[in-house]
Amino acid sequence: MKLSLLDRSRNRVGLPDAEALEATVARAVHAEQVGYDRFWVAEHHAVPGIASGTPAVLLAAIGARTDRIRIGSGGVMLPLHQPLVVAEQFLVLDALHPGRVDLGLGRSLGFTPPVRRALRRDHEDGDTFEDDLEELRGYLEGTAEVTARPSTGRPVPMHVLATGRGLEVASRLGLPVVVGGPVLESAELPDALARYRRGFRPHRGSEPRVTVSLDVLVSDDDATGRELALPEAWAMARSRQTGEFPPLESIRAVREESWPSQVRRRVEASLDRAVAGSPATVRRRLDALAEATGADELLASGSTPDRDALLASDLMLADLLR
Repeated sequence: MKLSLLDRSRNRVGLPDAEALEATVARAVHAEQVGYDRFWVAEHHAVPGIASGTPAVLLAAIGARTDRIRIGSGGVMLPLHQPLVVAEQFLVLDALHPGRVDLGLGRSLGFTPPVRRALRRDHEDGDTFEDDLEELRGYLEGTAEVTARPSTGRPVPMHVLATGRGLEVASRLGLPVVVGGPVLESAELPDALARYRRGFRPHRGSEPRVTVSLDVLVSDDDATGRELALPEAWAMARSRQTGEFPPLESIRAVREESWPSQVRRRVEASLDRAVAGSPATVRRRLDALAEATGADELLASGSTPDRDALLASDLMLADLLR
């Protein structure tokens, strides 16, 4: 499998948001140095635990600090944007960093009702995702009624973040898919991927392509790897309880918290889902995942408050899959 990283610009307790953005750029530079194929960033709005809501702006900074690694969005939430504006943003990126830019596209809205209201998405407009994808592709390929600028003569590759019926949409449009979260954990995934590949309608010679995205953290031993994954699991469990996704706390601070039984169950479930542990354990689980999905690429999305430990994990993962 090709090997890529997804960095969500996670905030740390007690540190300014800018620190998270600086760390994302530094991580991208490190990822290029140790041999990753791609580095992706995400779009989230008004989330206390995440610093970046604008992938195109952050990717411009990353592109300026790197030379070879592909950079992209995991992803731009298309229902929140006009397709022409998205096309213009990513064509600018591709003009500045030729042939290195990917456009991952999702359909999620804001995290809470107030955020959805702020984004003007607090009412039902109908599902236009498939139509919006086709319109966007027309701008990127220069076949639309309006010519998006700058014109680079090459389309920016599009990827669909497959939630809900996203696999079906991607199959009809001949687009690659990124599968993660509940979709990746579903018992029906093998059948869904088989249908995606079987029903794939090539577009300009495209072929079915599957990227799997999940939390991966590598350390010297299983216990340490699981500890590294603990703060993210704790934040996710707390968000289910409070409705607010918080910044990452240190491992020590999490251990000193009061753990209600429901939170404990959710934390343990998250830790079980994460691929975290020694190189041998991580390799075994990734091999099983590759066999079950036939994935072409791994998009590792783990995070932990210890920046040095995160970079060390990235290096160990790259060495593991060379």
